[in-house]
Amino acid sequence: MELFDLSGRSVVITGGNGGLGLAMARGLAKAGANIAIWARDRDKNAAAVSELRSCGAGEITALTCDVGEENAIATATARTIDTFGRIDVCFANAGIAGAGTAIPDITLDGWDHTMAINTRGAALVYKHVSRHMLSRAQEGDAGGKLIATSSGQSIMGVNRSSDYAASKAALNGLTRAAAFELARYRITANALLFGFYETDITAKADPRFAEWMSRRIPLRRSGDHQGLEGLAVFFASSHSDYITGQCLPVDGGLSIS
Repeated sequence: MELFDLSGRSVVITGGNGGLGLAMARGLAKAGANIAIWARDRDKNAAAVSELRSCGAGEITALTCDVGEENAIATATARTIDTFGRIDVCFANAGIAGAGTAIPDITLDGWDHTMAINTRGAALVYKHVSRHMLSRAQEGDAGGKLIATSSGQSIMGVNRSSDYAASKAALNGLTRAAAFELARYRITANALLFGFYETDITAKADPRFAEWMSRRIPLRRSGDHQGLEGLAVFFASSHSDYITGQCLPVDGGLSIS
C-alpha cells in the first residue's frame, strides 16, 4: 500500500512555477496528483509543467493567473474544474516580498499592493475554490484542504518589513477563520510559516541578511527545497485530516531562537 498516494486528487498551487511552490509541486507530482499551477509568467509556467510531467503520472496544467485580479481567479477556478472535474486541495502560495520600506516611509500604494497579493489574493482564491468544495459537499462529496504559504515574519519582528509581516499575520487570521467556518464541510485550513529558504525573493535581499539568519537559526542552515516535497504531500493527503486551524512554523527553529 502506498501510504501517501495522491492519485486522483486534484491540486491547485498558486505561484507554483518557482520557489517554494514548485518545490511543493514536485512532491505532489511524485505522489501522483493532478496539478494546476496558477501563476503569471507563461514561460515559467511552461517550464514547470514540463518538469512536473516527468515526475509522476498525474495530469499537469498551468493557467496564467494574477491573484490580484478576482476575474482571473474565477476564470482559473472554472478552467481547472473543467480540466480535472474537481479541486480537492488548494495551496495559496503566491506572494510578494513587500515594499521593503521602514515604517516612517510607508506609502499607501506599497502597503496596499502587498496586502492585495499576499492577503486579499489568498482570500479570493479561497472564496472561489471553497464555493466549489461546498457545492460538492451539498452533493454528498464533502471535504477539501486549504494550505497557505505564510511566513515566520508573521510572528517575529524584522526590519523594513512591516507590510509583509502584517500581510502574513492577516493570512494566519484568515486560516483560523476558514478552519472554523468550513469544518462542518470537512474542509481543513492550515498555514505553513516558512523561515529562511533560498528563493528568487531572498536572492534580492542584502547578503548580510542571509548571514545573520544562518547564525540565528538553531539548525544553522536555510531550509532545503527537497524537504518541502513530503511536507506538501502530507498536508494534501488524508493523513492530515485531523489538523486544522494551525499556523505551523517550518523554520529550523528560527521562531524559538
